[in-house]
Amino acid sequence: MSNVEPGPDDPPSEVRAAGEIGVTPGAIVWLRDLSLGAVLVLTVIGVAYTSYSRRPIAVYWDFLAPLIALVCVAAGWRWASERGARLQLIRTQALHWIAFIVVMNVLLLPSVQKILGVSADGLAMLTLLALGTFTAGVHINSLRICLLGLLMVLGVPAIAWVEESAAILVLVAGLALAICAVFWWQWRKGAD
Repeated sequence: MSNVEPGPDDPPSEVRAAGEIGVTPGAIVWLRDLSLGAVLVLTVIGVAYTSYSRRPIAVYWDFLAPLIALVCVAAGWRWASERGARLQLIRTQALHWIAFIVVMNVLLLPSVQKILGVSADGLAMLTLLALGTFTAGVHINSLRICLLGLLMVLGVPAIAWVEESAAILVLVAGLALAICAVFWWQWRKGAD
């Protein structure tokens, strides 16, 4: 390794490091996007499970928040080039997400559950995680993390609508399936 500082046209350190170990830059972007997608999917699964089971799953949310923190640290890592900056990144993200875990667990206390109700747990957790993700993205200056937070918050009214409209959605899905079956039958009939 040389002690020469990279120039303005040189690739970022993560791309240079990837090239040194044989990973393509496209793979790094793909893995970064995959981690954001995984967080979004895990969040929706948690909300769906909470809505379906009608009971709080504190352990799941306590697992998901640190996972999002790791994704945020990974997103901000490339901008923190010095050891002190990286330690600051880890410390601020840890404190940020610990605060959100505490608030989530307060919402899951039995005395709060009497007022809030289990049916609102999933949406409340999604709202908190969306806020936490967006503000973490602001702190680390990551547009992707901010957009993930915005996607999560857009999921709140969408999931609320799905819960309220479940019967209509089942009817529409059944109708779409029936139409597809008729077209498939007609197509198969014409192929014979």
